[in-house]
Amino acid sequence: MFIKSLLCLALAAVAVGGFAQSMPAADDYKRLADTKTLVVLDDNVMSDFNLAIEAVMKREWRLTKYETITTKEFDEKKNDPSYSFLLTTTVTYEKDKSKARYTYLSLLMGKEKVKVTDLPDLISVPLSYAQNSEQDYVYKISSFVRFIQEHVDLMRRQPNLISKTPLIYYNKNIKSLAGKTLLIVPTDLPKNLRTEAAMRKAYNNKFRFATEADITAAIERRDKDVVFFHKVGPDVAKANTRCFKIVMGADDNDIYYFDYHNIDKKTPNVLLPADLKKMSKR
Repeated sequence: MFIKSLLCLALAAVAVGGFAQSMPAADDYKRLADTKTLVVLDDNVMSDFNLAIEAVMKREWRLTKYETITTKEFDEKKNDPSYSFLLTTTVTYEKDKSKARYTYLSLLMGKEKVKVTDLPDLISVPLSYAQNSEQDYVYKISSFVRFIQEHVDLMRRQPNLISKTPLIYYNKNIKSLAGKTLLIVPTDLPKNLRTEAAMRKAYNNKFRFATEADITAAIERRDKDVVFFHKVGPDVAKANTRCFKIVMGADDNDIYYFDYHNIDKKTPNVLLPADLKKMSKR
């Protein structure tokens, strides 16, 4: 297994919204436009993340000027407020007995005279259980980068929405799933829901069983009215680790559902029937 090695942060979780570096202020979102965004590459030169993020930034990034840097350069520049940083961070939750680690994609602001854990966190999105392969998420990087930019735009327009739990806000979109087709890899469902007949009983909206290639193509084409499921959890189930569940739009770069559960014998590392019930609300 490939273990991410960019930046390891031991942080406390804040509800189900991910983690907080430091609560961002409205001014942090405003001053982003005056920074250059430094994209921190993995120290592993063979990293799939490096190849993916460089291509995606060239194609998708519009908020600021940017360039790529190493982790050593990040350490040297992190306290310079003229920079912002897009990077993967390895997160642990202090109250979790498992001490599991998760990889996030984070957009941080440089700030003078603070520790790395106090850099303002404009938005962080869970990508993968840290010990899983990068293949869990690299094919979806375009959507995450698009979403991060849309979130920044939203916070600029509506600073009253700035929160320590920013991803929870997007559950307001659940009812809009009624007009979308959900792409989901069957192994991301419980074994008893991996047939179309069983899935139709559990989920009231349109869906299609898909492969990673199908999801990649939908993201690249920006398929209208299509959403896809992204799961963050260990390849080998481990008790008391978390399973994060995200449904994202392939076209509009929005999040339609966000939640997590603790994995145990009764709640495996999959999208649960209870999630499908919530997602079926009209």
